[in-house]
Order: sequence, then C-alpha cells, then structure tokens
Amino acid sequence: MELRDYLRILRAHWVGILLLTILGAAVGYGYSALQPKVYTASASGIVQATGGGTDTGSALVGNQLAQSKVSSYVDIGGWRSVAESAIDYLDLDTTPEALVTRVTVSNPLNTVIINVSADGASPEEARDLAEAWVRGMVEQINMLENGTPGQAGAVTLVAGESASLPTEPSSPNTRLNIALGTLIGLALGIGYAVIRHVLDRRVRDPRAIERETGVSVVGTIPLEKQLTDARKVFRFDTSLSSATGAAITEAMRELRTNLQFMDVDNPPRVIVVTSPIPGDGKSTSAANLALSLAAAGQRTILIDADLRRPVVGTVFDLPEGAGLTDVLAGRARFEDVAHQPDASGNLQVLTAGRIPPNPSEVLGSQRMRDLVRELGNTSTVIIDSPPTIPVTDAAVLGAAADGVLLVVSAGRTTYDMMLKALENIAKANGRVLGVVLNKVPKRGAESGYYGYRYRGGYYAAEPAPTRRALRRTRAREQAETHALAEEKLTSAP
Repeated sequence: MELRDYLRILRAHWVGILLLTILGAAVGYGYSALQPKVYTASASGIVQATGGGTDTGSALVGNQLAQSKVSSYVDIGGWRSVAESAIDYLDLDTTPEALVTRVTVSNPLNTVIINVSADGASPEEARDLAEAWVRGMVEQINMLENGTPGQAGAVTLVAGESASLPTEPSSPNTRLNIALGTLIGLALGIGYAVIRHVLDRRVRDPRAIERETGVSVVGTIPLEKQLTDARKVFRFDTSLSSATGAAITEAMRELRTNLQFMDVDNPPRVIVVTSPIPGDGKSTSAANLALSLAAAGQRTILIDADLRRPVVGTVFDLPEGAGLTDVLAGRARFEDVAHQPDASGNLQVLTAGRIPPNPSEVLGSQRMRDLVRELGNTSTVIIDSPPTIPVTDAAVLGAAADGVLLVVSAGRTTYDMMLKALENIAKANGRVLGVVLNKVPKRGAESGYYGYRYRGGYYAAEPAPTRRALRRTRAREQAETHALAEEKLTSAP
C-alpha cells in the first residue's frame, strides 16, 4: 500500500476516528473527575555539623561529615517512628504504614538538603504533614546522634524552608489524563479504520480491482442521483455544458474510446454486458453505451437478452411486442421487430419478446450464435444479459461473443462476487474485456478522480449571473440599441 492508500483509509473512516478520539478525551476527563483530589506540599531541611571552629578547615570537615550522614538521614524519613511522631503531633486517626505512603523524602545530588513532600486531601493537611514530618525526622536524628530528642548531636537536621499552601491539586492531572485519553482514542480510531479496511471486501478502487483480479478497469461511471431510483438513458448529441447528466455521458464516451482502442486491428463487435448480481446497473450501462456508440456514428444494435427480467424496453419506453425470442423462433424478422429510439438512426433496439420457459437453452442455441454473428458483420452489437452468479445465461452468451463487460457497483459488490462472476465466464471460455466500476461517488474518500473532476468544476453548470451583472448587460444592450437607432436616423436621406 502507498501513502495515499493510507490517507484514503483515514479519510473514509474519519467519522469513526473522530468519535473514538472524542470518546478517549471524554474518558480521560471522566476518570479525572472521579478521582479524589490530592494536594502536595513540600518542606526542607539541611544536614549540618553542630561543633567545630570557624576556620576553613573545620568548616570543610563539618561539611564532609554532613555529606556522609545525609543518605542515612534520607532513609530515616521512611521509619515508623517518624510516622508515629507525626501522628501524635497532628492527632491523626491513621496507621504509620498508611502515613508513610503519603510522604516522599529525597536528597538532591551533591547537596546536604533533604526535601520532604507530603500528600493530603486538602492544602492545609498536606502542609501540616510535611512540617510535622520534618520535625519527626529531627527528633529521631537527635535521638540517634545524642540519645536525647531535644538536644542536637555532632550532626543534625535543621528545619529549613517551611511548607506553603498548594494552590492547586497535584493529582489527578486533568490535562495529562485528557491528553492521554485523546492519544489512546486516536490510536484506537486508526486501528478501527485499518481493521474496517482489511475486513471490507467491497470493491471501491479501480487499482485494487486490477491488483485483486488481474482484469483491467475499462470504465468508471460516477454515481448520478437521477439513476438512483430509476433507470435512465442520456443524450449524447449535445454539449457537456447543457447535457443532462454530463458526468454519465462523459464516462460513457471514455468507455467507448477504451473499447475502440482495446484492439485496433480487431475491435470487439459483439459485446455482452453483465454483472455479478442484480442491481449493479448493467442494463442502464448497456443502454447508455449503445447510445454513445450510435452518437459517434457507429451503427449499433442493442439486444435485450435478459429473458428473465427484461428491462431494455422499459428504459427506452418501447411498446411491448415481438422481440428476440420471436426472431429466434422464426416468427419474425429482425428488421420487422427492431426499434430505432434515437434521432440519429444509428441505433436499433431488439427487445426480449416473449419470455420462454428455458432461457439458457434459447440463448445457447445455434440460431442465437448465427444471429449475433450476422448482426456483428455490419454493426456493433451490445447484448444485455442476466447476472452471472444466479444463472448461466451470461456465460453462455459470452462464449458466442467477442468479449464480456462486467459491471460492478462501488461499495456494494464484493471481491468474492466479482471473482465468482469472472470464474463463471472463464469456465464457458468467455473473454473478459474488462470491468466497469459503476456508481462511484463523486464526493468522499471513494470518489477517486471524480472528486475533483466533477465536483463544482469542469462539468458543473455555470453560476447564475448576479443582479449587478444583469444590470450591466441590460444597460449595454440598451446603449447598443440606442446607438444603432441613431445611426439609422443619421444615414436616412
């Protein structure tokens, strides 16, 4: 996968990623709100030698003695006796073991300073505990050095800076919890997007189709709202700026060009249009492709070979009557039952006719092969056939045709369906000309190049003129009319 593939995955599932990120931030905030507030106050003391002279040598000896004692004094800060002294001094209702866990005693590197940090449920409780702990350490150190709690020994701990009231709680850290929750939610969202992409077997990207199947995508038809609920054919003899469904018509022109240049020396003359399952838009695609070929000046014949659910007649609003089955049965001639629905006269449509009880046998008959071969000598024949997975009609027709176009729906058809359809065609010795990806969204992550080709741009209708522009145009027309009238009066005898 390339970088743009990952970006497309993130874009396709950005809603889920955003929701999980917000959920992670909300969980972080909720966790902080449920935790009890803890305040931390700090007090300090300094270890120093009490005896000795004032000369430099005595001071140096005293400092070395203090440094040799400071690490031991830090350990004294975790004694039960210090905790018991703080409990007695503050009259606390707790145990020494529980109180020790609320205090941290440390010594900055290469110093004789001892820092005491105490936690409490309120600022006052944290401040009092820190100061009481320093006092308890002083008593225990004096007891060890001199045997008397109130009298300092050769080295002692002197209370330094007193604890101040903390202004805000040290725990929980709401900002940190929200940030961590956001990052965790973002990671879960990205994982969700990747898993959804891996597990999603629906066709969406032409490049992925070619990698998965080895079959080229010869056409990409955008999703048109006019075709969502009803089948519709478009005009191909008008300009793009005024044509209804310009994206569809241009996509069909592109498909027509790809078919024409697929084999320049021997272009396909008889083409079967099918799909894996119903609802992929094969009939509409076949009808519009036939119209596109006819608009280019090619003599084209569209045959409705879907003898189970024929819809070509409905698409062109043709009357019900004789059709393909009647021609194959010898009850009618092609020239008598073919319709010409377009003004150019290059397109002839042969409807299905009467529905037989054995469609596969009828479509696989020698008369059907002879008919399409005869029509293909002078025209390009487009055959609309049933889906390949439910029935075998398309595979039977593909064996008698020059090639098969497989129409699949973006976001609906799965790779398993498409591979099964290709397998059915290959078993009948049919030739697959390519895949037509239908109903490609023009917006969103699956839009492909339609996202910038048709969105508000190249084939979009021109914006309506403003009132100022209309006034200017009207004034210019009036001025031209007035000037023309004056010219006529001046030139009159």
